Amino acid sequence: MKDVTVVVGAGSIGQAIARRISSGRHVVLADLHLENAEKAAGILELAGFETSVITVDVSERRSVRALVEAAGKIGPLMSLVQAAGVSPSQAPVETILKVDLYGTAMLLEEFGQAVAKGGSGIVISSQSGHRMPALSVEQDRQLATTPADRLLALPFVREITDTLLAYQMSKRCNSLRVRGEAPRWGIRGARINAISPGIIITPLAYDELHGERAAFYRQMLADAPAGRAGTPDEVAALAALITGAEGGYITGSDLLIDGGATAQFFYGTT
Repeated sequence: MKDVTVVVGAGSIGQAIARRISSGRHVVLADLHLENAEKAAGILELAGFETSVITVDVSERRSVRALVEAAGKIGPLMSLVQAAGVSPSQAPVETILKVDLYGTAMLLEEFGQAVAKGGSGIVISSQSGHRMPALSVEQDRQLATTPADRLLALPFVREITDTLLAYQMSKRCNSLRVRGEAPRWGIRGARINAISPGIIITPLAYDELHGERAAFYRQMLADAPAGRAGTPDEVAALAALITGAEGGYITGSDLLIDGGATAQFFYGTT
């Protein structure tokens, strides 16, 4: 049996991370749309990786459990890459919250009961979670520790009506959720962290750069200290550090990789 990397969301960032951390492993590519997983599998197989594909709906616990069971039959679950999600320009508030907020929290609950000793998980969050209006200490605690099935009933979550705020709240939850899950994963000898990218050139970013908030995102790129967008390979390099032996003391953390855009937002000069 080979060690297994499970990639949920078979897009550019998930593929890039899989390539960096999965040499000698079996890569399970899971996506809501099977054709996306199959396309990613074809690319990885041409690069020498052994793969399997499966459909998964991260907003449905039964579907996630089926994924965990299928991947576990292949070999020890050593890495989880949660890269599935929808952006403010792609879905209504209800879908964003159900997929990005609830789905990620529930996914971590399920994989946290199956990850192998020495394993590691990465959640792809977003700089947006760092840019939203401040929450109280209690609200942050609730996002980090409330059982997934009760998250959408939190009053400050239920009152959201704007897609951008729904996305920001979801990503804030993602970044905090790894804190809440780290002790549970630690019992199994495993680690869980989040990465919060800025604008990384992917199809999702393309939608935002050409959507209703295009001017906002283009200005963000112009103002950022790095002066450019990032690439999936740069996110993958950070993920490789966190999940590898050199990152063995890192768990329950969220790392920004946004070219300084968040720093500019809070502390930049005009």
